[in-house]
Amino acid sequence: KKLGKAIEKRFPEAKFFPLNTEQESLLLLRHLASQKQRHLAFRDRRAYLLAQEAEFMPSHDSDLVGTLKVSGFVRGRTLNVNSLVHIVGHGDFHMSHVDAPPDPFSLNSRVAKGQQRKGQDMEIQDDSVNGAVEMEEVIKVLMKADPRRQESLQSEVIPDPMEGEQTWPTEEELKEAEESLKEGRKVVKVPKGTSNYQAAWIVDDGEDGSEEEEDNMEDEDLMAEASQVGESSEEEELIEEECETMTVAESARDDLYDEKLDEDEEQMLEKYKKERLDQMFPDEVDTPRNLPARVRFQKYRGLKSFRTSPWDPKENLPRDYARIFQFQDFSRTRKHVFQQIEKEETEGAMVGWYVTLHICSVPISVLESFRQGLPLVLFSLLPHEQKMSVLNFVVRRHLGNSETVKAKEELIFHCGFRRFCASPLYSQHSSADKHKLERFLRPDVALVVTVYAPITFPPASVLLFKQRSNGMHDLIATGFLLSVDPDRIIIKRLVLSGHPFKIIGKMAVVRYMFFNREDVIWFKPVELRTKWGRRGHITEPLGTHGHMKCHFDGQLKSQDTVLLNLYKRIFPKWTYDPHVPEPVPWVRNEQQLPVQEVEME
Repeated sequence: KKLGKAIEKRFPEAKFFPLNTEQESLLLLRHLASQKQRHLAFRDRRAYLLAQEAEFMPSHDSDLVGTLKVSGFVRGRTLNVNSLVHIVGHGDFHMSHVDAPPDPFSLNSRVAKGQQRKGQDMEIQDDSVNGAVEMEEVIKVLMKADPRRQESLQSEVIPDPMEGEQTWPTEEELKEAEESLKEGRKVVKVPKGTSNYQAAWIVDDGEDGSEEEEDNMEDEDLMAEASQVGESSEEEELIEEECETMTVAESARDDLYDEKLDEDEEQMLEKYKKERLDQMFPDEVDTPRNLPARVRFQKYRGLKSFRTSPWDPKENLPRDYARIFQFQDFSRTRKHVFQQIEKEETEGAMVGWYVTLHICSVPISVLESFRQGLPLVLFSLLPHEQKMSVLNFVVRRHLGNSETVKAKEELIFHCGFRRFCASPLYSQHSSADKHKLERFLRPDVALVVTVYAPITFPPASVLLFKQRSNGMHDLIATGFLLSVDPDRIIIKRLVLSGHPFKIIGKMAVVRYMFFNREDVIWFKPVELRTKWGRRGHITEPLGTHGHMKCHFDGQLKSQDTVLLNLYKRIFPKWTYDPHVPEPVPWVRNEQQLPVQEVEME
């Protein structure tokens, strides 16, 4: 019963079968016989092969790289020699040709059949002598690769650093520009002291009137101005006797305001921080005092509305985006590739044939791992699946594991038939999910994991593993491939908070959000909001200590908090590594005991 509870806890959908009697063993055999293999979409759309035998032929240039001959049965779909082949855990390679050796596990060796396939010339002849069957050991070539139809192994775009550079215009272009400017110029009469910008707005009405009329108009204007000056001078003399002029600089006004501040402002600030420490928002960040906020948060921007404000997905892309491939319409390309698989008849080795693949430029480490007992699995790639792009996965924590996951930690991905290492970027699956990313261990929280990886057409499942210090691989999360979309925008939000110092109707003086006057002016266009749902904006700064006058759509409460949201787009890091370390065996102590300890009396 204890064992049954332990198994049910780790495998909730499994059924426990005891084997105490012969009848119970029959029940287990009947259960095994009724099981059906699940069809996986990513496996049914690709040809794959489990190696039965492998042989390595070194090249003329080096003994470490050569041609790998892999023999096995074709599964999934018809294997085309012009497509790329992926050796799980080792990378992508070309095939030179496909052979048809004798089947070592023939089901009916007594019947001689001549099998003909479209595009193939393969015959099997059996000669029986005295009841014994001798198979012809002539290896026939099924298909040879055509270099013009083979897929390319290029996985990254080679960026040109001079592609976006501007060149200095030539002399001919400068002359053409000057001539075009001369053609568009016109002569206009303007008053003395008029600039070129003001002259462009003056309408040329010289054709309508004569010079005599213009002189008369100027004389009338001078007489009117002289009469106005005489009247205004008498009024100004009376005002000067009653009033006294004084010039006050803007800095002096700020100094007068600063004198009213309490000397214990530092203590008040620390007290305020402690009081609201338990009510911090998930994304709230304290504004640094030793660094201007406009410098600390210069990569962030304010948005009128996070839902409706536009954000250009091609703006300020990192250099790594110049190395990846992107589809104009990924869903359309995926649909077109799948339609070709279903409709077109692929030439090559049919499902169930025993073939030998000649794979070019394979390192000798692949054969060494196969000789150590590790399985050697090959998958044929669909078009574009060798190219790098940005992949997004939806994952949830595995119920049977409680390992902690840190941000920017390297994990092992098993996406479909690929295995690779990468440090993922976590984001929320939807805007309605307000959980923090650190709550990744919760099984009810779905996160989107973004990495740079080779293109894979969904549907495809994904498993996330974490490698321990002792070499073991722990299953952390399970999920599926969401999309291959470099334009998916991942936004990081920061919240700056302030405290309403004085409240007068809809106006309020807010402090502790900024600590200098320049920061207040810099963030003035950004909209403010409060914890209790008020919205407003910054009106003007007060003093030099970061106080600011704000206007809201309603009167604030003294216990309310003023918030300012800032947003920044973040990108994953290029940490893709196709070489995944193999896990250590589950049984740690596999050494055989000495002979004298094993012998029994």
